[in-house]
Amino acid sequence: MRRYVILGCFVACVLALLPVCRAAPAQEAVRVGSKLDAESALLGAMILRVLEADGIRTIDRLQLGPTNILRSAIIAGEIDIYPEYTGNGALFYSSDGDPAWKSAGAGYERIRSLDRARHGLIWLAPAPADNSWVIAVPHAVARAHQLATMADFAAWVRGGGRVRLAASAEFVESPAALPAFERAYDFDLRPSELLVLAGGDTAVTMRAAAERISGVNAAMAYGTDGALSALDLVALEDPKAAQLVYAPAPVVRAAVLERYPVIADSLAPVFRSLDATVLRRLNARITVNGEAARQVATEYLASHGLLR
Repeated sequence: MRRYVILGCFVACVLALLPVCRAAPAQEAVRVGSKLDAESALLGAMILRVLEADGIRTIDRLQLGPTNILRSAIIAGEIDIYPEYTGNGALFYSSDGDPAWKSAGAGYERIRSLDRARHGLIWLAPAPADNSWVIAVPHAVARAHQLATMADFAAWVRGGGRVRLAASAEFVESPAALPAFERAYDFDLRPSELLVLAGGDTAVTMRAAAERISGVNAAMAYGTDGALSALDLVALEDPKAAQLVYAPAPVVRAAVLERYPVIADSLAPVFRSLDATVLRRLNARITVNGEAARQVATEYLASHGLLR
């Protein structure tokens, strides 16, 4: 009988230890999100791939939705990290008139300070690129009229140049878009010089300019649009900073960064390498060539030694 009592005690002890084993904390997965557009998917895929290379478990929430959805999700703790743009701080904090948003450095510091204090969100090192609105013209037009900046464009318009700009209603009407360019550079486009298209797809406006559809020879675009090079368009520079600066950067919840501090060190060189030229080239592989964002991200990171 004693051996059964001893065996029973042994089994009871083992069973008593099992809950302790089950309660051992497993690594918590990091939920990586992104917006719907190609560049956001690319940047989100880079974040995801770098975290995976660091041995961090991840959950793929890429292309979750538009800006408002991602912003609400990270504040609510439904995602942990995603790529955002510094200029959207003006939207988040209803401060479009703050000149800080027109400076890459000042805008980054402003949103980093506000989000850390109010929402426990940490903005990591940004990319040296600007995805703000630009006006783009075909290379042939730029050469013929010596256009490199918005000051050159404004002088062309004031001198009676034959201009027709394809743009969305938002670009034409929003005080922060075309009207901001017109105020800063002292020009005015008449309704006959505008082709207002439904929606805000820059691929449509750029193609109209590249193919001279309906007399269009200028287009609303974004500074890192992949199709700029593919369509042989020149993005005119904005030396007077009429537009807000939209520098991409990873945004992560403070609690997650405390748990995995390696995230900041691993992502810093990745985003530091992403200037406007690089982003245009990578975006073109997605929007023009039809390649998958994750494939483009992985190949870029591997070829530049950015995966540990």
